[in-house]
Amino acid sequence: MEESMEEEEGGSYEAMMDDQNHNNWEAAVDGFRQPPPPPPPPSSIAATAREPPGGQLLAVPAVSVDRKGPKEGLPMGPPPPPEANGVIMMLKSCDAAAAVAKAAPAPTASSTININTSTSKFLMNVITIEDYKSTYWPKLDGAIDQLLTQSPGDYIPISYEQIYSCVYKCVCQQHSEQMYSDLIKKITNHLERVSKELQASPPDLYIERFNLALGQYMGALQSIVPLFIYMNKFYIETKLNRDLKDDLIKLFTEHVAEKHIYSLMPLLLEAQSTPFQVTPSTMANIVKGLYTLRPEWVQMAPTLFSKFIPNILPPAVESELSEYAAQDQKLQRELIQNGFTRGDQSRKRAGDELAYNSSSACASSRGYR
Repeated sequence: MEESMEEEEGGSYEAMMDDQNHNNWEAAVDGFRQPPPPPPPPSSIAATAREPPGGQLLAVPAVSVDRKGPKEGLPMGPPPPPEANGVIMMLKSCDAAAAVAKAAPAPTASSTININTSTSKFLMNVITIEDYKSTYWPKLDGAIDQLLTQSPGDYIPISYEQIYSCVYKCVCQQHSEQMYSDLIKKITNHLERVSKELQASPPDLYIERFNLALGQYMGALQSIVPLFIYMNKFYIETKLNRDLKDDLIKLFTEHVAEKHIYSLMPLLLEAQSTPFQVTPSTMANIVKGLYTLRPEWVQMAPTLFSKFIPNILPPAVESELSEYAAQDQKLQRELIQNGFTRGDQSRKRAGDELAYNSSSACASSRGYR
């Protein structure tokens, strides 16, 4: 009997749960069949005009679609389309937002330009042409002056890092062309002053002063070219297809060397004929420098250039050995005539006498044996 009562209670409980699930399913179906709610009153439309355009898309009546079936979660069908009243509300809200935007005061052109200019200058750190002329180029100008006038081996108290930074910033701000033009003009004016000073030099000081001007300029290029390497890489080599060092050497050739080569070369040949009238180091510096400036000048004095630069003259041949020996003997006689002696010959080795006196050499050789 107790078992039958438990079976009846279990059956009644399952029947009650089935009835509850059936009622819930019917309520969900009735929710889909109910008509949409009526449109909001006009006052609500006016209140929503302050919302941004597109905000009324949320006011369109929508039915929460339960995509689950009564038991297994199967779809019940597509949701109903939005009512026309919701579309009208969205259009009205767009018109109201447009009206509010028109009523707002528009910013003036001057204020917009000032804000953009100040902001871009702050962000990009713009260097105007006035900034370049008043701040950046004066720093470069002073450094170039010191480099061009320093003596070889001297130390100048300038900040190479600061000068390089100035060049870098000017190149990045599109001032390369102006900076290159200013550099060429600056160095050209310096070389013209050097040329005038050489013209006023007396003949006995002409070679020494030319050597000083050449060495000073070439030494300055060793510092100027690295300082302007960024301009050389991104402007001269890229747009002009040239090199800064070649351009600066060409300036010395045109404004100094070409104007003085015909006065300098006779003095060099005269100094060559008189031993030690000019120190060998000075002569070597000038000859090598002239060859660097313009190799064609070798044709003016090939013998002079061949003493300091190899492979200038054609190679020696065996048939001309006697001529070479005669030239050496002539040089020795000229040195003796000018007061240069061969030194103390008393301590000469016995074997060296064979070339001068064979008889005495034989006697001395017997003595050593």
